[in-house]
Amino acid sequence: MFKRSEQDKRAQVQIFVDGVAVAARQGDTVSAALLASGRDVRRSTAVSGAPRLPYCMMGVCFDCLVTIDGVGNRQGCLVPVAEGMQIEIQKGKREIGR
Repeated sequence: MFKRSEQDKRAQVQIFVDGVAVAARQGDTVSAALLASGRDVRRSTAVSGAPRLPYCMMGVCFDCLVTIDGVGNRQGCLVPVAEGMQIEIQKGKREIGR
């Protein structure tokens, strides 16, 4: 659904999504990198389990919640990727202490 422009010459950054290496670009937000990866990055809501994808990409809707480097409920659309970043797609509510 989403495809990177061939004109995008930014340096690559390696991140890990649910333990799998994914190539991102320097300056990407976590949500942009997830959408561009082609992977199924739908999280599920805590109450109904409904699938969600990043939507507004500006921090308003909270549909992009992920766990980043062990910290849950982070808005992926507001966090820039960093080399080696560990990202987990949230399935339901976050665990206590994460």
